[in-house]
Amino acid sequence: MVWDWSYALSILPILAQASIVTIQATLLGFVLAATLGLLLAILRTSPLPIIAVPTGLVVEFIRSTPLLIQIFFLYFVFPEFGVTLDAFVAGVIALGVHYATYCSEVYRAGLEGVPRGQWEASTALNLSPFHTFRDVIIPQAIPPVIPALGNYFVALFKETPLLSAIAVMELMQRAKILGSQTFRYIEPITIAGAFFLVMSLIAAALIRYVERRIALRGIRP
Repeated sequence: MVWDWSYALSILPILAQASIVTIQATLLGFVLAATLGLLLAILRTSPLPIIAVPTGLVVEFIRSTPLLIQIFFLYFVFPEFGVTLDAFVAGVIALGVHYATYCSEVYRAGLEGVPRGQWEASTALNLSPFHTFRDVIIPQAIPPVIPALGNYFVALFKETPLLSAIAVMELMQRAKILGSQTFRYIEPITIAGAFFLVMSLIAAALIRYVERRIALRGIRP
C-alpha cells in the first residue's frame, strides 16, 4: 500500500478537528493536575502526620496504578455508585488526577528546596500559614520546577489516546475510525502522529518561553 496524497488531503480537516478535542483534554487535564498537584504537595508537607500520611498514601496509590484502569473506573464503575460522567469529563478528570500525583512530587521538591530561614522569617513576622505560602514560599518554590512540570505537560499530550478506550473522539480515535472505514491506515495514523509531534513541539517551546520570561525577571530556576 502506497501513500495516497488525495486521500491524505481529504482526511486532513477531519483529523485537524479531532485534534481540537485532544488539545482541550490536554489543557484542561493539565490545569487540574497543576492545581491539584500543588494542593497535594502542601498537604503532604504538613507537619501533622494525620494529614501528611493519608495524602502520601493516596498519591502513591494513584501513581502506582495504570491510567487506563483509572479511566475505566471513573467511566464504568462510578455509575454503580450513582455518579455518571460524560466520557470527555471522565477522561479529563482521570488525566488530571493521575498527573496531579506526579506534579505533587515536583512541587514537593520545590517546597523542600526553599531555605528553612524563609519559614522562620515568616513566623517571626507573624504571617499566617496562608500568607506564608502565597507570598513567600510558593513564589520561590515554583520557578525551579517549571521544566519538570513542562515535561509532564508534554507527556500528557501523548496520553490522550487512552481516552479512545471510552469512546472520546480525540485524534487517535478518529484516525483509527478512518482507517477501519477505508482499510487505509498509513495516512490517518501518520497524519495523527505528525499532529502529536507538532503539538508536543509547540508545548515544549511554550515551556521554554515561560522559563525565559522568569529569567528576565531575575528569578532563575
